[in-house]
Amino acid sequence: MIGKQFINQQVLELNQSLDDLIKWLSNQVNPQYVYLLGLLYYELFLKASENNYSFAQVYLGKCYYDGGYGIECNHNLAFNWFQKSAESGNIITQFYLGNCYEFGIGIAQNTIKSVYWYQKAANNENTSAKFNLANCYQFGKGVDKNGKKAFELIKDLAEKGDELELKLINQKHLNYTKQLLNIGAQYNLGNCYQLGKGVDKDEKKAFELIKDLAGKGNADAQFKLGYYYDKGIGTEVNKSEAFELYSIATEKGNTNAQYNLSKCYQFGKGVDKNEKKAVELVKDLAGKALYWYQKAAENGDEVAQNNLGEWYELGKGVNKDEIKAFEFYKKSAVSGYIGEFYELGKGIRQNETRAFEFYKKSADQGYIIAQYKVGYIYNYGIQIVIDKEKAFNYFTMAAKGGNVDAQYNLASLYERGEGTEKNVENAIYWYKKAAENGCQEAEKGLNLLLK
Repeated sequence: MIGKQFINQQVLELNQSLDDLIKWLSNQVNPQYVYLLGLLYYELFLKASENNYSFAQVYLGKCYYDGGYGIECNHNLAFNWFQKSAESGNIITQFYLGNCYEFGIGIAQNTIKSVYWYQKAANNENTSAKFNLANCYQFGKGVDKNGKKAFELIKDLAEKGDELELKLINQKHLNYTKQLLNIGAQYNLGNCYQLGKGVDKDEKKAFELIKDLAGKGNADAQFKLGYYYDKGIGTEVNKSEAFELYSIATEKGNTNAQYNLSKCYQFGKGVDKNEKKAVELVKDLAGKALYWYQKAAENGDEVAQNNLGEWYELGKGVNKDEIKAFEFYKKSAVSGYIGEFYELGKGIRQNETRAFEFYKKSADQGYIIAQYKVGYIYNYGIQIVIDKEKAFNYFTMAAKGGNVDAQYNLASLYERGEGTEKNVENAIYWYKKAAENGCQEAEKGLNLLLK
């Protein structure tokens, strides 16, 4: 191997110790030497890892996780070395292993196992693990949702931000990580007090925490503080303060602040009304959103793909293009949109059979509008044999989900006894529901039954 030969040659010719060689390579700017430095570290980590030294296994895993310096990224190998190290009791890799399980990195996603490893690391006072574990409890990922437990973890992090024990490669990285985690903990703690998550609601306490964080220059906190002044959360309404904070956070790239700033200009809140400035801000925001949606969509983000499909379909911030809309919808998991494009021939040749296939797939995933569409197709036999019983089942699902058209059709089936036993009482109930949601035909049907 050329890299090894070079290293051996340098040690022999220059009569250098290994430490001297590492120092020499570290001072080189030539990419070839940077590559060799990475290779040298890799060889050292590999040898120590094979001898079951857990800290070496951490760094070897990171070599494979990050790639670069002559090492190809390989998440499967990264996971394997993290697992060996974690099982030996290494706290850092217990956190890394939890992260791999949470996001499916090098292993099938398993949020229950991610919580197990986060808990192991958190028990050993790993702050990053505590932070992620709090999120798991807050959103019910791999564990029963528990706002109180999430609050306790976040509160502990906010109060003990200086006790971070992650043993990272250098002090600069350590300090930066401590700062990020402490900021995140304080911000989340403010949210807990604002919304009453796991603790008694206390908007004044939330205001104090966010104000303190905003004073340290955090853009998200500056936006949030502006919002508090805007809506009078934990403080008196102050539109001028809100405008100033939205402006500061916008300059730092906070898009939520930019949107709210546009509204300030549009309606003259805390500043003289300036609709031209409002439009400029919104156009700029749309351009940023489009850029990041495209980036995320290219990386397989299904939500971004779906949102881009909607933008192209409706011409929001881009020229209307139904062909592009169809392509983005097709890449995303929301099959109901693709069904509509096939049904109406938008961006693709009309094909009602294919429309039904995609509607059916989306309906079975729980999408209410798709459930109504499938019920409608079964009810009227569009490119398929009429099946009133299946129509009844899908209309029932969509009606319970709040779809007004499904509520009307379900009432009609009950009234006529199609796909189910005739039941005037249920027909009245669903006609009434649909009428309350603005369906005029339902009002007519209801009036006829009540005569």
